[in-house]
Amino acid sequence: MTAPTVLTVGSLHYDIMVQADHLPRKDETAVGSRWFPKFGGKGGNQAVAVAKAGVASRMFGAVGDDEFGRFLRAALRAGGVEDGFVATLQAVGSGMSVALLDAAGDYAATIVSGANLQMDPAGLADEALWQDLGLLILQNEVPEALNIAAAAQARKRSVRTLLNAAPARVLSPELVGLVDILVVNAVEAEMMGAGPVCDLPRAAEAAKGLAARFGAVIVTAGSKGLAAVGPDDVAFSIPAEKVRAVSSHGAGDAFIGALSAALVQGADLQDAAKAASHAAALHVSGQTA
Repeated sequence: MTAPTVLTVGSLHYDIMVQADHLPRKDETAVGSRWFPKFGGKGGNQAVAVAKAGVASRMFGAVGDDEFGRFLRAALRAGGVEDGFVATLQAVGSGMSVALLDAAGDYAATIVSGANLQMDPAGLADEALWQDLGLLILQNEVPEALNIAAAAQARKRSVRTLLNAAPARVLSPELVGLVDILVVNAVEAEMMGAGPVCDLPRAAEAAKGLAARFGAVIVTAGSKGLAAVGPDDVAFSIPAEKVRAVSSHGAGDAFIGALSAALVQGADLQDAAKAASHAAALHVSGQTA
């Protein structure tokens, strides 16, 4: 039996990647060694990661009527993502970012959201968007009003909503009440009220605290692994696989895509988290599944 489709509502960015020995400090001009364009945006990356994991992937988003937008749409299609619900908007530029990568694989980025802030929530009521759907993925790179509208449509249809609350921001009680699974990293967990997350025991404490508001929660702690509380209040931790890090850029999106694919294929949260942790480890090490 074919697994249900995963719908991602979120951002699309044309990323300009710059490689350098180190990330510049304030007022420093660092000398880079290479730059290249890359498909990006948490929404787009997660939608492609779902398709890479072997599950049908559909995207709701927006691009501008420009070269960046055409690049983004072509990349979605090449990645196996259905793009029929990605709008092309006039008189607004596509979303873009500049990301800096250092020799250790760490990065910093600045985004310009463009068309991602101009999506029309009315399009979320289209019944065709929800055909054969098993899970909705949201992130925080689009306006919260859009996330609320998408999650409300999902709840009406008994479709689970997974929120990757990145970047961290204050969430309204309305959105919190519509989220079935929350996924955050250590920094995001701290910004949402948890204590410092520097190891798995503290990640477990953070997950337990956030679960009081969200139900099922996964807190990722980078090279330490992850801790979670499932919808049945069962807590678990998964140590990270030991790999040689090439770049951490995009690892979180690979995790979300693999997690979502496993969930719609029938895995419980713990088994899905194991599959997602493995996918993230492969991504960090520069390998493919």
